[in-house]
Amino acid sequence: MSVRPAQAPDLAPLARLWWQGWRDAYLPLVPKALAARRTLDSFIDRMALALPRVRTLGPVGAPLGFHLIKDDELNQLYVDEEYRGAGIATMLTVDAEARLLDAGVTTAWLACPIGNARAARFCQKTGWTLARAQTIPTEIPGGWYPLKIWRYEKPLTQPSPWADRAEDELSGPSLSHGEREGPAAKRWEGERVRPLQ
Repeated sequence: MSVRPAQAPDLAPLARLWWQGWRDAYLPLVPKALAARRTLDSFIDRMALALPRVRTLGPVGAPLGFHLIKDDELNQLYVDEEYRGAGIATMLTVDAEARLLDAGVTTAWLACPIGNARAARFCQKTGWTLARAQTIPTEIPGGWYPLKIWRYEKPLTQPSPWADRAEDELSGPSLSHGEREGPAAKRWEGERVRPLQ
């Protein structure tokens, strides 16, 4: 299984995946004013605009996760709820880092919800370092909302050493929901990452 460009049939499932992942990561942590504006329709609109820059993994029309890069930022990274812990987030992160490196980015960054310990553990496990807490403008219908986040950074000087491990995880046991409770799932517990913005 490899990471690929998103296609038109992926739009609706990716938007739903993004919406659900955002709710899982952010709903307990953000002000109600922001949560109220994060409707499924808002994610459909955002995904429609982002789709040409989205990379995903899984069958066309049934994606398992995705990433989105903006300039030097790993802006979005989500995995379908049923496949969290199966190595998908690692594979997507490796692909994103490779694309950032190819674009000449020497230090990449990502935002992690303040208080999301699982996402923070995944960032640290894959070599990202907490730089600081900061407030960033996050997109909402009709404007921007100031969101407090943990900023993680990573120097990119060579291909990620996590690439081989990600391949091992995905070439191991089946990704079917009922078979994710083995050693791989336990190693990658906490892989529900970055849900950003």
